[in-house]
Amino acid sequence: MSETADPRPLSGLRVVEVSSFVASPLCGLTLSQLGAEVIRVDPIGGAGDRNRWPVTADGESIYWAGLNRGKRSVTCDLRSPEGRALVQRLITAPGPGGGILVTNAGGREWLSHETLRALRPDVITLQILGTRDGGAAVDYTVNAGIGFPLITGAPEQNSPANHVLPAWDVACGLYAALAIAAAVRRRESTGAGAAVDLPLSDVALAIAGHLSYLTEVQVNGVEREATGNAVYGTYGKDFRTADGARFMVVALTPRHMRDLVAVTGRTEAVAALEKTLDADFSADADRYRHRALLDALFAPWFADRTAAQVTEALSATSVLFERYRGFAELAGSGELAANPLFTALDQPRIGTYLAAGLPAAFDGTHLTTGAAPALGADGPQVLRDLLGAAQPEIDEWIAHGHLGT
Repeated sequence: MSETADPRPLSGLRVVEVSSFVASPLCGLTLSQLGAEVIRVDPIGGAGDRNRWPVTADGESIYWAGLNRGKRSVTCDLRSPEGRALVQRLITAPGPGGGILVTNAGGREWLSHETLRALRPDVITLQILGTRDGGAAVDYTVNAGIGFPLITGAPEQNSPANHVLPAWDVACGLYAALAIAAAVRRRESTGAGAAVDLPLSDVALAIAGHLSYLTEVQVNGVEREATGNAVYGTYGKDFRTADGARFMVVALTPRHMRDLVAVTGRTEAVAALEKTLDADFSADADRYRHRALLDALFAPWFADRTAAQVTEALSATSVLFERYRGFAELAGSGELAANPLFTALDQPRIGTYLAAGLPAAFDGTHLTTGAAPALGADGPQVLRDLLGAAQPEIDEWIAHGHLGT
């Protein structure tokens, strides 16, 4: 490898991404951070996520910029045969690292694996679907049907509570990036392309199965209860301090529990409770079953102390804890600047801010990318680079509305 070569592990790959919203763009962002050249293709004027909140005072989407950092942007008329043909040519352009499509625009014959394979036999296509049968779905509808909202929130709430993090989209995007890396590895070994289908609903089902939520009801016939902020199957609880702060406290092990009992001065009371209940609080199950009684013993200690006092006391123990904070407090704390995961990014149309790189550090370095492009700004240059298009040809595509700028 030359001194000027990109040392990132996926350097040399070229991915065309026809996508919008979270899962597919996150896949592209992850691949870009790992060194792949990622070309995002949008309809002229932008896809449905082009102006998604949050936005700046000028209406520029902070959301869009965050998920499309480090990519090149091309806009085409995706309704016209000529525009579609351009996209097909970009996807199947020659080169050992090319021939890779990531899309959540599944079900379109012109983007199908069969159509693209006729143009490049070793093409790799990954389409993110809503449901296994190709039906439409988003994170929030998938989540509603998977069971988690019914066990999220306070038990007395007696109504579903959605999470604000689009967890299934995030997991799907990361699964997609892994699938692309695996398909590329197979192609390098065998020469064969791949048609990968990744339904969002199956991502949720798989994770619910892996983490035993679905297995539990099949084996034990028991529906898991809503537990609020308690940690299922062990001991964990949120407590309020004298100055109104809240802490999440978790005792996963017997040592954690012993330290929590000792620091709160409840040794004798907890011992008496164990004797009365014939319980052993070194056991996960007993801590969980009798959590309400333990909560009542520990709560006064937190209520009598300030957040600073609680932090100082718990920091001297093995107990797992953290004070609840908002995004603004975290961003203003100085922690981002001190964390090598974050580097300053000058994002045109947005401003300068600390942007996260890849969480995994390779040889001590968090891989990162540059700023997000302006929508469609790279179209002419991409056509020159990949298709060898001459300027008159590019001008004609633009003039006829097949290529945006």
